[in-house]
Amino acid sequence: MNLGGLAAAAGVALPENAAPLAGAQVTGFAIDHRKVAPGTVFGAFVGARFNGEDFIADAVKAGAIAVVARPEAKVEGAVHIADASPRRAFARLAAPFFAPVPEMLVAVTGTNGKTSTVEMTRQLWRMAGFRAASIGTLGVTTADESVSTGLTTPDIVTFLANLAGLAREGVSHVAYEASSHGLDQFRNEGPRVAAGAFTNLSRDHLDYHGTMDAYFEAKMRLFGDVVAEDGAAVIWADDAWSAQAIAAAKSRGLRLITVGEQGETLRLLSRTPTLLGQTLRAGQTVGLAWGTTLDAVSRHLTPRHIPDLQFVQLNGSASARDFMSGFVTDTVTRFAGNYGARAHLFPVPTFFDDPLTKQAMWRERSVRHVLELQERADVLLYSVGAASAKLPSHVYVAGYLDPADQQTLAAQGVAGDIATVFYRADGTFGGIPMNARSSGPDLSLITRAAQSICIVSGLGKVGALRGALAGGLMRTLIVDEPTAHALLHGLPG
Repeated sequence: MNLGGLAAAAGVALPENAAPLAGAQVTGFAIDHRKVAPGTVFGAFVGARFNGEDFIADAVKAGAIAVVARPEAKVEGAVHIADASPRRAFARLAAPFFAPVPEMLVAVTGTNGKTSTVEMTRQLWRMAGFRAASIGTLGVTTADESVSTGLTTPDIVTFLANLAGLAREGVSHVAYEASSHGLDQFRNEGPRVAAGAFTNLSRDHLDYHGTMDAYFEAKMRLFGDVVAEDGAAVIWADDAWSAQAIAAAKSRGLRLITVGEQGETLRLLSRTPTLLGQTLRAGQTVGLAWGTTLDAVSRHLTPRHIPDLQFVQLNGSASARDFMSGFVTDTVTRFAGNYGARAHLFPVPTFFDDPLTKQAMWRERSVRHVLELQERADVLLYSVGAASAKLPSHVYVAGYLDPADQQTLAAQGVAGDIATVFYRADGTFGGIPMNARSSGPDLSLITRAAQSICIVSGLGKVGALRGALAGGLMRTLIVDEPTAHALLHGLPG
């Protein structure tokens, strides 16, 4: 599409002196001057760290035929599409270039719950027979894969390109997270959005927005500008800011759907929480095995105070490189801090060079205290480790095992590990010499605990997960959809 046709489709006026370039073919859009090629439309925006206007000359030199920027910006050698809100104008201009996009788009905003909401929406659509995707903190997720974007709300070019790519793959329904930064910076503009949802609002991002009122106003751009005029607003009715969100949706004339104990469309009569933070009760002890997956989980917990709760580390953290691994201690202390709980660390070697050294240390009173807490843990929380994963488990890449150890484990048919205790493809773990040197607990502890919760993510862990299931090494499994699909259909990891 040429520049003139694109501007007309977007409802963006070109300046009078644009005639010589109005017929030029647009080849792409960029907000990074290093990604400009001949025929590109360049967005020059003033940011918190950089001023894109400083790179206009470089973009034009690289072949930009138009620059969207503030009226006062200096543009020579390309069409200057001037707008007091250049991010919005750029988004409007880019939208028709990336068309078509999936026909059904919905967006979710709020401080907490965006990721869960868009992903559950995607899964519900899939169950209803639609080709669906979600975009947000987890990346771009379809039934087949998840690709990281690195941001809750990616930049407008990445966002629109992702939508166009999904449409080419046959995806018809997309739910995406609309962060306050993304809404404020017009990263979601352009395509028609059929519905928007508001989950809640709590103190966050005030370094950017300044005040809670400004933070809320940024969120409400979803209802005020992004959702189509004939669209719907879905609002959790039980938050302190819900009434104001409802007023914002009503002022736009959106179809209102309220949900919760005070909801009028869907009223929550009762709830029975389950799993992890909602299973935990006052006075309990949680045994925690560190690793890459649990480290990721620890960074996305919803804060909640539970009296007299305590976390105990299940396996040692010291390696030949680092006696007190910050990676391990940070994971354990983040979990404990999230629930106002006490953390019991286990500063012993992950693997002993000599099993006799381990036996001697296990007689020490300070160590016995940790071992006794492990033994009487009410809940065990862990993942499975695998050397073959796309992102190999921490124990396999951080110096805990030397090459000879890893070769020996492979020769013995080891499929994976739990808390650095190794097991075979059939789930058995006895007779593996390396386990005599491991600081992790005997895996029979899993069968004795009231709750054992295994969290697994990644196709590379399918083999390890099959082995753990074969051995009955969990009571509850939390798994991502691609891994579950591979597991259920007998697909390789």
